[in-house]
Amino acid sequence: MPAGDELVARYDADGTAVGSTTRADVRARGLWHAAAVVLVRSGDGKSVYVHLRAPDKDVFPGAYDCWAGGVVAAGEEPADCAERELAEELGIRGVALEPLFTHVFDEPPIRCHNFAYEVRWDGEITHQPEEIVSGGWMSLAELRNWAEDPSGPLVPDGRLGVLEWFRRYG
Repeated sequence: MPAGDELVARYDADGTAVGSTTRADVRARGLWHAAAVVLVRSGDGKSVYVHLRAPDKDVFPGAYDCWAGGVVAAGEEPADCAERELAEELGIRGVALEPLFTHVFDEPPIRCHNFAYEVRWDGEITHQPEEIVSGGWMSLAELRNWAEDPSGPLVPDGRLGVLEWFRRYG
């Protein structure tokens, strides 16, 4: 099935699931939806895994992201989406997700409730080649520098999310 035909959960502006539609409809009409995003930190917590998005992604292609994740599918809970996306994108399975917060990204046509989680991981990482070009570990200090630079290479929604993470936990 083409990615645009994928059924995704629709949300309202307050963050409540209200139905479903296709990913293509969400993108075309700028509809509220949700994503689950996971910050992958090293076991000692000093580094974060940052990856380069594929050049043909439908949103923010060819940019760097410090969150693994994706759009919540129709009928899917955000935590289940986070586990699924973490396994698909980075090959990380069987790790406990720590719920963090939900942050809103509202820059039409993208209007999304991002359910943020964190994991600690020191194991192997296997990229999903359709989604990720490359990746590596980055110190928290370097990530903060990237995040604080509005013209930096981070995806806009991920940048806002990690700035919120630093505000709360960093």
